[in-house]
Amino acid sequence: MAWPHLAVVLRVARLLVGSAADAEDLAQETMLKALRAIDTLRDGADAKAWLLAILRNVRVDHLRRAGRSAGTLSLERLEVDPPASPEATETWERPEEILNAFSDAQVIRALQELPEEIRLTLLLVDVEQIDHREAAAMLEVPVGTIKSRTHRGRAMLRERLASVAREMGLVPRA
Repeated sequence: MAWPHLAVVLRVARLLVGSAADAEDLAQETMLKALRAIDTLRDGADAKAWLLAILRNVRVDHLRRAGRSAGTLSLERLEVDPPASPEATETWERPEEILNAFSDAQVIRALQELPEEIRLTLLLVDVEQIDHREAAAMLEVPVGTIKSRTHRGRAMLRERLASVAREMGLVPRA
């Protein structure tokens, strides 16, 4: 049940930690914990969501052992940050075409610049297509928090990609 989702676990781990070796370690530990706890997976439950919840917990455990936090996002910091520049939203008249112009490495780099809880939320909701309710359960936060993080994360990602798009000449400079 879990093995077919190894690629997803590895992909999410890679985007969480940045290092291929660290991602492989996280994915391996996740799969081992899943194997040990396979009897807790209810019939009909989403194995992918279950594995990603285990991955999140493994990541938190690693951070605790290292004496670090996952880079929490301060609401105060968000309030003082300037709003997204007008060109970041107004010039995206061809968003799909613009997104297709970015390399995977550029999108991954932009994602990795986001705070971890925002990045993980976007990975679950937008990349893995997990609904808000399931993502909230996996991350142990209210559904409203997931919706807020998704909205905020998309805006942050759009801002980062807009500057790359301007550098590539895909959108006009301000």
